[in-house]
Amino acid sequence: MSVDVFDALREAVLCQPPRAAIATIDSALHLGVFPHDELDELFAGLPRRYRRLRRLLDSRAESGPETLMRLILRSIGCVFDVQVVIAGVGRVDFVVNGWLIIECDSEEHHSSWADQKRDRRRDQAAAARGYATYRPIAEDILWHSDEVRAAIVGLLSGRATLSR
Repeated sequence: MSVDVFDALREAVLCQPPRAAIATIDSALHLGVFPHDELDELFAGLPRRYRRLRRLLDSRAESGPETLMRLILRSIGCVFDVQVVIAGVGRVDFVVNGWLIIECDSEEHHSSWADQKRDRRRDQAAAARGYATYRPIAEDILWHSDEVRAAIVGLLSGRATLSR
């Protein structure tokens, strides 16, 4: 038996916690397996309590951890941009408060020594432009989000203390 994407997505949303459901929809939109113009129909077929999730969607997230990081940043209440291109550095996942780069690292794209050297050189180029970089690993974003949140709050409050 096979299920179409619409029905599979609807069932996935019903079976997951809200944060995971948002990540699932974001991924389906980003990958192009679910069209934006069917979101109204999807949410119309879900219980009313799920409608608040709609405003939290962002198809620019390139992974589930990026979606979850965006939700963490929203919960902190900081100002951030997603998928930002910085001259001499390249595209970064997030820029928070205009100075903190957050890159959501996964084993898939950051495990080899060559990957790690590339990342460190990008961080160095960013530092030369006045940015600091925080690279939580996907595992921590997924399973230890309170620790990731605390690290971000610490970085942001440390900068605020230094600027006084």
